[in-house]
Amino acid sequence: DPDRKTEVVLLACGSFNPITNMHLRLFELAKDYFHETGKYKVIKGIISPVGDAYKKKGLISANHRVTMAKLATKDSNWVEVDDWESCQSEWLETLKVLRYHHQKLLSADVTNSLQDAVPITKLGRKRKQEPNRHEPIKKKNQTPVVKSVPQVKLLCGSDMLESFGIPNLWKLEDITEIVEKHGLVCISRAGNNVQKFIYESDILWRHKNNIHLVEEWITNDISSTKIRRALRRGQSIRYLVPDVVRAYIEKNRLYSPESEDRNAGVVLAPLQKHASGSKNSQALN
Repeated sequence: DPDRKTEVVLLACGSFNPITNMHLRLFELAKDYFHETGKYKVIKGIISPVGDAYKKKGLISANHRVTMAKLATKDSNWVEVDDWESCQSEWLETLKVLRYHHQKLLSADVTNSLQDAVPITKLGRKRKQEPNRHEPIKKKNQTPVVKSVPQVKLLCGSDMLESFGIPNLWKLEDITEIVEKHGLVCISRAGNNVQKFIYESDILWRHKNNIHLVEEWITNDISSTKIRRALRRGQSIRYLVPDVVRAYIEKNRLYSPESEDRNAGVVLAPLQKHASGSKNSQALN
């Protein structure tokens, strides 16, 4: 059926330290983009905050970061927070998180189609239908059972895409599987030359039809780093993060010069993990 739209689930991984209006805007921009192509239907957005084992400087506890993300998406009817990644005791590669969510959709799909396949009818009624059982009555416009599983696409800002070029941060085979089997949706902030970056990488170029570039015309340069800086200096962050998040940060006094020094001097988990086998994790270029 050519009119059938491909279902898409958008997955955003990151620190969300704290979640900001910019993070939430990424989802809206991506959804608009996909719907405007006429080929896709975005059915869900998932925010997956990284676990504490990531060891990034200034990373506060996952418990707080997940709670803030949940507060921020409380009013959304399609974006939700998933804490599976943040609950893991070890840091997980983004690809593993993508695979997990893809698997979860697959298994949910199987149970749904099983429920659809077995009509629950009272025994008495079933007998009357017996003679016709070989030609099931097709409902008008009924879609065939071969239901395509939604695609899980990684939603990112251009900074994440460009982090593919940092030696040892990503495994080459992970990047390949992400762009080959799943896909990337990259919201490019103004002035960021993402196309050039894709052009300069053979892997990204080969799969460029699976990398959706979304131009952000109403620019939003809020970053968690800048938010934390404002908070350390006692400056207002109102209108930069959802109000419920701002209230939560104030109530729990979350960001301070002390919290920013957390993990200072500790090597980032992926760098620790990949540097050992660095021959296969060369930068993209």
